Amino acid sequence: MRKILHADCDCFYAAVEMRDDPRLREVPLAIGGHSEQRGVIATCNYPAREYGIHSAMPTARALRLCPHLTLLPGDFDKYRQVSRRIQSVFHELTPLVEPLSLDEAFLDVSDVTRFAGSATWMAQWLKQECLSRTGITVSVGVAPSKFLAKIASDWEKPDGLTVIPPERVSAFVRELPVTKLHGVGPATAARLEALAIETCADLERQPLERLIKEFGKFGRRLFELARGIDDRPVRVERERKSVSVESTFARDLPDLPHCREALAPLCERLEARLARHGHPPVAGRFVKLRCDDFRLTTLEERSGAPTLPGFLNLLDQAWARRQRPVRLLGVGVRLVSDDARRQLTLPL
Repeated sequence: MRKILHADCDCFYAAVEMRDDPRLREVPLAIGGHSEQRGVIATCNYPAREYGIHSAMPTARALRLCPHLTLLPGDFDKYRQVSRRIQSVFHELTPLVEPLSLDEAFLDVSDVTRFAGSATWMAQWLKQECLSRTGITVSVGVAPSKFLAKIASDWEKPDGLTVIPPERVSAFVRELPVTKLHGVGPATAARLEALAIETCADLERQPLERLIKEFGKFGRRLFELARGIDDRPVRVERERKSVSVESTFARDLPDLPHCREALAPLCERLEARLARHGHPPVAGRFVKLRCDDFRLTTLEERSGAPTLPGFLNLLDQAWARRQRPVRLLGVGVRLVSDDARRQLTLPL
């Protein structure tokens, strides 16, 4: 039986700022861009959440909900430094660490013999060490699978520790709302609700054939998750599938000439980012536009280098689809998969 931990820092960016300035601990605090520049909230502390503020919310709306909100720009160099110290604690426990972002990771501790092999004691040590070394609280979930460990880490936030032992998996999962399942977004949740499926107990009663008929390949995944089945391993190296950059403009770009003018700086930023990643092999390129009505258009080519003329051609075609002012413009590339790279390097 596997032993998986999911460690998740509590409101990480805000927590770092509150650590460095204790005066911020009791006031509503958010990290994000300015409303004048159409910024969004990256994260916020728990006093801010009491006003209904959450990550990815437009800053302007957050300020309407809480006019006295303290808004800080993100200091990502500082956050990365703290993240590296937290990740080093993870690696002291096990080499099998799969980072998901700066503030969370999966750890496979199945073969760890310290702490008498108790994953619960490991999680307690992890929380204590992260707090004492960095001043940041971490919530940890312990379970036999990644799916359940991630749910468990969110169960008693902040500063939580939830353990789902193997003998409790079935009972725990049956009571879960289907909206807690990995991959179930608003659209899938609405379809499940239309089928009178609200909990995993409801889902468990559905025949596999019906779920596949209603949801295609994802139906099998739903069938497995409703039974607590998740065999995904902790992957030490995560494959990067794309590299992209984008900008949200303080004022909408009114027409195609203005969009074309804004494209060149984006291509330069993309080239710099690709250089930082060692110029990985490119499988295709894409352009993304979000118009003033918030609808998104993406146009992609399965081949082609990340050149300005190529992106301009894609932009012209994408603009023709909507022909509306543009609030966000992005460019990016799809990368050649690891499997494809291995195939290309096989000897003849």
